[in-house]
Amino acid sequence: MLIRRPADIQPSEITPAEIYHQRRSFMVGAGSLALAGLLPQQAEAALPAYTRSPYSASDNPTSQRAATTYNNFYELGTDKADPAQNTHRLKPAPWTLRVEGLVNKPRSFALEDLLRLTPLEERIYRMRCVEGWSMVIPWVGFPLASLLKLVEPQGSARYVEFVSHYDRNTMTRGVLDWPYTEGLRLDEAQHPLTLLAVGMYGDVLPVQNGAPVRLVVPWKYGFKGSKSIVTIRLVEKQPLTAWMKAGPTEYGFYSNVNPEVDHPRWSQATERRIGEFTKRRTQMFNGYADQVAGLYTGMDLRRYF
Repeated sequence: MLIRRPADIQPSEITPAEIYHQRRSFMVGAGSLALAGLLPQQAEAALPAYTRSPYSASDNPTSQRAATTYNNFYELGTDKADPAQNTHRLKPAPWTLRVEGLVNKPRSFALEDLLRLTPLEERIYRMRCVEGWSMVIPWVGFPLASLLKLVEPQGSARYVEFVSHYDRNTMTRGVLDWPYTEGLRLDEAQHPLTLLAVGMYGDVLPVQNGAPVRLVVPWKYGFKGSKSIVTIRLVEKQPLTAWMKAGPTEYGFYSNVNPEVDHPRWSQATERRIGEFTKRRTQMFNGYADQVAGLYTGMDLRRYF
């Protein structure tokens, strides 16, 4: 029997093959996360104690297995299953994060320094991918604002640029102009929802999810969340990000979740949460409008997409 796909079904609406083949796992929960080496040991040390943040959403989290085996991390491969299978290509320890640029006190932080400098919080955040799928993830981390306060931004600083680790000998070549770069306006970076994550599901951050430290900005599309960050740089002019270089008509600097602004190749009005088989309507700012809409007062969000 030949089954034809209707012409009106968009690529973003099709349940990916990797998730379809894992459907039984979604029915029974996370299961054993050590099976087949899907979650190799990422670090010997456990996370310090942390508290639940009042910023957490009330949504039920996506299964840990799904969140750690279905990823966008192009440095480790362009298929969704690649990052979990290629964790050997990135060593998360030892690690140094450099904060520099228009700051009075530039400095470098080892991961151990970051964990000692600020109390950790668990925040359950909704995450929305530009491709039309979404997850709910319990991140463990601390507000980026607390780190920026330590380096004392100068008055001329207006933007924050993030640079990810890249090793051309072990990581994907081509696809993008490496290393991966992203950026936020300074007031976005200092917003209390903006998180530097060092863990998820109560454990250290897996390599495939951006170990050892990554950015989480829950009202923006997921590609804004730089992974495996090595440099944070405060600058005066808006930085040119990796995806803006690759597709300026598809990936704007702001990248706020906005159901009224379509991707050139598909609608953003609906999404499919991983582990569910029905679509839901996309919420403005991914459901965080009450907290962040004021950042964009007076802006045309169709132009500044």
